[in-house]
Amino acid sequence: MERRAFGLLALSAAVAPILPARAAEKTVSVVLVHGAFVDASGWRAVYDILTKDGYEVLVVQNPTITLQDDVAVTRRAIAKAKHPVVLVGHSYGGSVITEAGNDPKVRSLVYLAAFAPDVGESVAKLAENPPPGEPHAPLLPPEDGFLIVDPAKFPAAFAADVDASTTAFMAVAQVPWGLNAVGGVVTQAAWKSKPSSFMITTEDRMVPPTAQRAMARRAGSRTQEIRSSHAVMMSHPQEVAAFIEGAGDATR
Repeated sequence: MERRAFGLLALSAAVAPILPARAAEKTVSVVLVHGAFVDASGWRAVYDILTKDGYEVLVVQNPTITLQDDVAVTRRAIAKAKHPVVLVGHSYGGSVITEAGNDPKVRSLVYLAAFAPDVGESVAKLAENPPPGEPHAPLLPPEDGFLIVDPAKFPAAFAADVDASTTAFMAVAQVPWGLNAVGGVVTQAAWKSKPSSFMITTEDRMVPPTAQRAMARRAGSRTQEIRSSHAVMMSHPQEVAAFIEGAGDATR
């Protein structure tokens, strides 16, 4: 028995150095807020990187029916965080974090290929006049109070640099976007009082890059441009995680 126990200890000692080490826990938490037409599963790769690097990460599952409901869901996630929060929004999620980010627990905002409305603005308002010469979201006409992207055009418009089998599934598994979310008006823009960072996706066919740059400039955001489709958290998770961590470092 003693010989067997010694053998197990020796094996453990040999294996231990090759097991992945988890970093010490960071003093900020990250809350991830998805956008329209998708659910929170798109954050998986970014979540894995951030948690391995020692961050507490909370992932919001928005119903995307009304802006008010999505803000409420996000505030509940913020309340659960153990530390001050870096609040991250992708696409329509940028509108959600602009309102929910007024929570005193939120230290900074991160916009990824996102909308950043001002007070009195909605995503619908920001999308009214797309920049000439740039692609815009190929949405089908509203049905029963909801919007979806034309499934045939979804892969190229939303995630052209993501695996084709994944985007084909995403196209048919869309979460319809409620018109009360699209038209939800921001009442207090958190980027006016809190630091923000904006990752601009230069190959975006959903939120035009020119519009992203204009919103980032208006918010006074720290910016980074990346050659990516709209689904940047799926196609470039390492870069997205690093960008979020940079916002966390600045907050500390």
